[in-house]
Amino acid sequence: MNHNTVSIAEIKRRGMAAIAESLRRGPVHIVKRNKMAAVVLSEDDYQRLTNQKSASPSGMTAIQWLLTQPATEKRSKSQIDADLKAQRAW
Repeated sequence: MNHNTVSIAEIKRRGMAAIAESLRRGPVHIVKRNKMAAVVLSEDDYQRLTNQKSASPSGMTAIQWLLTQPATEKRSKSQIDADLKAQRAW
């Protein structure tokens, strides 16, 4: 079976753009350590699966909704860079 996949490494490198681009081709399988780890669905696909009414405006994907959410953390760019550097050194 041919899956629409994105690796964790690709997501780390490209961020949400990697998922958003793949999502245009259907559900996105996230691969971690060469194993399927998760699946990302569009909002429409999710609503069809759960038979729920969409709380988001019609046509808005899950990625679009995530990108419209306000930031909740108040870290500066230098703080974020330092945190990333520390995580990568781990």
